[in-house]
Amino acid sequence: MTPTSSDSSRAPIRVGLIGYGLSGASFHAPLLAAEPAFTLAAVATRRTEEVARDWPGVRVLSQDALLEDPSLELIVIATPNDSHAALAERALLAGKHVVVEKPFTLDSAEAVRLGALARERGRCLTVFHNRRWDGDFLTVRQLLEQGRLGRLYSFESHFDRFRPQVKRRWKEEDVPGGGTLWDLGAHLIDQAVQLFGLPESISADLGRQRAEARAVDWFHLVLRYGELRVLLHSGSVVHEPWPRFVLQGEAEAWFKYGLDPQEEQLKGGLRPGMAGWGLEPAERHSRLGGGASVPTLPGAYEQFYGQLASALAGEGPVPVTVESAAQVIQVIEAALRSHEEGRRISVST
Repeated sequence: MTPTSSDSSRAPIRVGLIGYGLSGASFHAPLLAAEPAFTLAAVATRRTEEVARDWPGVRVLSQDALLEDPSLELIVIATPNDSHAALAERALLAGKHVVVEKPFTLDSAEAVRLGALARERGRCLTVFHNRRWDGDFLTVRQLLEQGRLGRLYSFESHFDRFRPQVKRRWKEEDVPGGGTLWDLGAHLIDQAVQLFGLPESISADLGRQRAEARAVDWFHLVLRYGELRVLLHSGSVVHEPWPRFVLQGEAEAWFKYGLDPQEEQLKGGLRPGMAGWGLEPAERHSRLGGGASVPTLPGAYEQFYGQLASALAGEGPVPVTVESAAQVIQVIEAALRSHEEGRRISVST
């Protein structure tokens, strides 16, 4: 039996959450609450009042106290990118299972080392690449698995925003792990690698377009897979967004506008299991080149913690393997090198 709502014999797994910013407050805490196998027991954050408001009775601890708490079995790390590796290592050494927000680490060798440490300690280690469960991406996978487009020649994926003003937050500072390549690019790269594996090579152009930009706020990546070209793009001053996806195949084309709704639903208080969760209105559905509508499959972020519950019960793999998360970092490293050296960089060996 997996530790879900149908299994009342198991006590919920007690979880400690480190970080209560956007990721911790809007994603991890509500998704944990939606999975009966888990209970949020403690949070390490300076935002004491927000935790008390959102989760009455949940303790607020220092990072040290949370990591040392013997009652906590799972640690979720939702902190700035440059702290992921060190906190994951501390949690594993403390005997905890660990979830790390994406990007996993800032160094692919560090990612591999942490995976080895988790195996050595007999702990589950996974990375929150939640956009594997976006409804539009699930629809892409289904279309490709069904072969509806025929032989695929180009795959274009955009994550554009209209944010002309630079916000004073770590994601937009010139710090390790700052900028949109590490933030939005990690999502787009992960989806591409899930579909096609590591590319043969990558060409990258990175930019700081806004007047006060301190970190990368524009990127364009070209991943090569034989005759297939995968284009991954993001801009921060995009008035009229390009399609989220454009796929060109020998038999058909397919395009999709708009972002998956789950992030905004979570921010608005909608939760898995509620009416409308993960669903897009019909006018947002995708289309084939001939105009036929393709309904977007429901998004399902809740599957991440559902699969993790099964893994902790010894009944399945973790939702995101360390190896696949490390591949994302490997591609980002190659993209940075490509931009710095002004040339195409080999990735897969």
